[in-house]
Amino acid sequence: MALTPGLRLGPYEILAPIGAGGMGEVYMARDTRLDRTVAVKVLSSHVASNPDLRQRFEREARAVSSLNHPNICTLHDIGHQDGMDYLVMEHLEGETLARRIERGPLPADEMLRCAYDVADALDRAHRSGLMHRDLKPGNIMISKSGTKLLDFGLAKSIGTAAAPSNLTASPTLTSPLTAEGSIVGTFQYMAPEQLEGKEADARSDLFALGAVIYEMATGERAFTGKTQASLIASILKDQPRPILESRPLNPPALERVVKQCLAKDPDERWQSAGDLKRELAWIASHG
Repeated sequence: MALTPGLRLGPYEILAPIGAGGMGEVYMARDTRLDRTVAVKVLSSHVASNPDLRQRFEREARAVSSLNHPNICTLHDIGHQDGMDYLVMEHLEGETLARRIERGPLPADEMLRCAYDVADALDRAHRSGLMHRDLKPGNIMISKSGTKLLDFGLAKSIGTAAAPSNLTASPTLTSPLTAEGSIVGTFQYMAPEQLEGKEADARSDLFALGAVIYEMATGERAFTGKTQASLIASILKDQPRPILESRPLNPPALERVVKQCLAKDPDERWQSAGDLKRELAWIASHG
């Protein structure tokens, strides 16, 4: 059920809806105590009774609260009222990377800055023992305060098994093709080992980041398919069209960086987000 403007959840006054997805709705709200604008994510009532989904909601709260980084959306509070669970997040003014890419490829300097910021955020999360598992343009916000990584609803501790979930679309934004069952994430950006149901680790996030960088640089998805089956087959077997073939003005070194991110074998990828961000910084400095 959609919340109406003026409704209060604790000290938070609902102002307007922002977005909705599989997990629930997100609203702009006012913190009446501190007189600041926040974003409130409310778990949908029709899934609140599902133990797996509730666990996922609580996992996001724990994951985000443990991270303190300028490129990760800040969690302010968590609450429960009238049968509703909700998270209170930093409110960001700007647009998602997905919306920005709709207007075409990003200029090289903007693309490298955004890629570096996301790699830096992943480095912080991975060092804290968390992998994101749903990295995609819709979960990256370009705001006045810089690039922000959103939505740790699918996050899990590195080295632990993932709890199965029957709902794998983003909690805040829907996507064209999403996986169901024990596979979690968004198909277009999932690493081969995730699609095959194998154990994923931090290098799976780097595969997703490679696909995001490719999309920023070219305006096209790295892997495509008319059906879920053909898309999965493309990710498992195909190599994307070379970046410089479609956008020759991009830095030549970017081709190697993205190709290494998108290696089918995790052992052939960058082994840490820290290594990747330093390489991106080197490319930017030699632009």
